[in-house]
Amino acid sequence: MDPLILLLIRHAEKPGGAWPGPGLTDAGVEDKKSLVIRGWQRAGAWAALFALGRAPDFPVPGQLFAAQPGDSGDADDGPSRRPAQTLTPLAARLNLPLDTQHPLGDEAGLVTEVLGLSGVVLVAWEHKAIVEALIPKLPVTSGSPPTAWPGGRFDVVLRFDRAAGQAGLSYRMLFPLLLQGDSDQGFGP
Repeated sequence: MDPLILLLIRHAEKPGGAWPGPGLTDAGVEDKKSLVIRGWQRAGAWAALFALGRAPDFPVPGQLFAAQPGDSGDADDGPSRRPAQTLTPLAARLNLPLDTQHPLGDEAGLVTEVLGLSGVVLVAWEHKAIVEALIPKLPVTSGSPPTAWPGGRFDVVLRFDRAAGQAGLSYRMLFPLLLQGDSDQGFGP
């Protein structure tokens, strides 16, 4: 197996949480399936962090994945657009395509694809599906990834490393402290 660094993040802040305001599309249209202003700020902060690659814990990704967004005529219809919106600024900054072919519910397909890759891969997904459907499919051999994700936490990176010639992944939780109010306290299994 080739070396792999898999970085998992939750989509950025959404309507109805601690940060006020409606969800907004990138065009400023109200949409309950989109990020709130704080979420757009976080998306920009993720872009700055990952595009610079200055900290060894946060390398520049070569591939980006997000859950397939809703794409109907009704802005409030269909799946959430938040995972894709969270990585759109980074994709633009790095001039990389954002792969959204896997919908929420196809975590097995996503994991199969990602484990076949090498290099640095960043995935933005829905928090419950990360802990309930993505992580259980990963061959984690070191570290204890969370089995629950607190609803108010948007500020962590789950990092999984695969060394050359190995099949298993080592795990650790990272705290980039990008925005006011972010925490350096983990949450565990």
